Amino acid sequence: MAHQALWSGRFKEPLSKIALAFSTSIDLDKQLYQEDIAGSIAHVEMLAASRILTAAEARKIRAGLKQIQKEIETGRFHLTGDFEDIHLAIEQRLMQKAGALGGKLHTGRSRNDQVAVDERLYLRGAIREISRLIVQLQRVLLYKAEKYFGVLMPGYTHLQRAQPVMLSHHLLAYIWMLERDHDRLRDCLKRLNKSPLGAAALAGTSFPIDRLKVAKKLHFDGIVENSIDAVSDRDYLIELITTCSLIMMHLSRFAEELVLWSSTEFGFAHISDAYTTGSSIMPQKKNPDMVELIRGKTGRVYGALMNLLTVMKALPLAYNRDMQEDKLPMFEAISTTRQCLFIFSHVLVHTTFDRRRMEDELRNDFLTATDIADYLVRKGLPFREAHAITGKIVTYCIEHRMFLGNLDLDILHTFSKAFGPDIFDYIIPHKSVEQKKSAGSTSPHEVKRQIVHWTRALKGRRA
Repeated sequence: MAHQALWSGRFKEPLSKIALAFSTSIDLDKQLYQEDIAGSIAHVEMLAASRILTAAEARKIRAGLKQIQKEIETGRFHLTGDFEDIHLAIEQRLMQKAGALGGKLHTGRSRNDQVAVDERLYLRGAIREISRLIVQLQRVLLYKAEKYFGVLMPGYTHLQRAQPVMLSHHLLAYIWMLERDHDRLRDCLKRLNKSPLGAAALAGTSFPIDRLKVAKKLHFDGIVENSIDAVSDRDYLIELITTCSLIMMHLSRFAEELVLWSSTEFGFAHISDAYTTGSSIMPQKKNPDMVELIRGKTGRVYGALMNLLTVMKALPLAYNRDMQEDKLPMFEAISTTRQCLFIFSHVLVHTTFDRRRMEDELRNDFLTATDIADYLVRKGLPFREAHAITGKIVTYCIEHRMFLGNLDLDILHTFSKAFGPDIFDYIIPHKSVEQKKSAGSTSPHEVKRQIVHWTRALKGRRA
C-alpha cells in the first residue's frame, strides 16, 4: 500500500518507487520508534501548555501515539518500505486515527530536530547499557585477579619475555583501561544530553514554544542553544562511537592475548568448551572462536567511525540528506560493542589460567636479568655498567645452553667481583616481584592495594 508523502503539496508528481526505495531509511530507523513517540508526546504536551493546542487536542494526540506504540510492539502496524522513515510512518498512522488533528502534531518542529532528539534519546540509553556491561566485565576481571592472586607469569614487551609479573596485575591493567572507557562514556553524556527539539528545520519557529519544558520532560540537562547547530551536529554520535572504538580496541588486545595464551605454544589459559569450536576436518582442534570474533568485529566499529567522519566531512550547514546515512554506523557500532562486552564477560568467567605452566616458563628464561643489574647498582656500580655486565651474563648462558638459575657464584665472579652469595635471592622470580617498591608496581602489596580499591569502587556501581 502506497502512502502519500506529507511534504507532497509542492510537487506535481509523486516520488517514484525507485527513488523511494533508494531514499527510504525505515528499515533502520524503525528501531527508534520508542524514542520518536516519546519525543512527540513531550512535544505535544508542551504545545498544549503553551496554548498552541488545546488540552483536549493534546490528550487525543497523546492517546493516538500510545496506541501506535502498542500496534508496533504487537506487530499490528507494519513498518515497511512504503514509508520514507519512522517519523513520517508514525505521523501518517496518527492522521489515519485522529484525522486532520494528527497533522497538528508537527506544529513548531521539523524532521531535522525530530531525528536529532530521537538519536540523542537512543544513545543516552545505549550509554547506560554499555556502561553496565563495562562494569560487569570489570567485576569478572576483579574476580579472576582475586582468585589467581599470587600466581606469577612472564610479563612481555615486544611480545618478548621481559620480567616476572603477577597474573593479577596483568588482569587489573584491563580494569583500568575499561575504567577510562567508562569515564569517557560519562563525559560524552554531558555533551549528548542536550535537547535539539524546537530548532525546527534550522531557524527555529515563530510559535511560542517552550524548548526548556520539552527538554525537562525528556530528562535532558538543557537545550542545544543554537538552532543551526542543533540540527546539523553529529559530534555527539561521533564522540560516542570513538569511545566504542576504544572499548573495542581494549577488548581486541585482550582477545589477542587469550588467542595466544590458549595455544599449545603458550598454554597459559584454557577456555571452556562452551566458548570454543572445533574444526570441520581436524578432529584435534579446539579453536578460540569467540575471542577471535571479538578481535574481528573491532573492524566494524572502526569502520562505523570512519563512515560517520566521512559523511560529515565538508557538509555545509545546516541539515543535509547525507546525514540520514548516520543510522547504519550508529546501530552497527552500538550493537557490536554491546555484544562483544557481553560475550567477553562470559568467555572470561569460563576461562582458567595454568599456574604451573606460567611459573615453569619463568624459570626457563632470563626474566630476572634486570634484577641482576639492579643488584649491581646497589653494590655501587653505575647502571649502564651493571646493564652491560648483565647482558654479557645472558650471552654466556645462551652460549652454554643454561638459564640464570643454573649460575653459581664462581661463574658470576668472572663477570664482576661485586656479586655476593645474596645474589641468588634476586634471581628467583617470586623474590623479583616482592622486591618491587614503586606505587602501581607488580609487588604483592601494590596488587593487593589495587584489588581492595576496585572491590570498593565497583561495589556500589550499577551493573
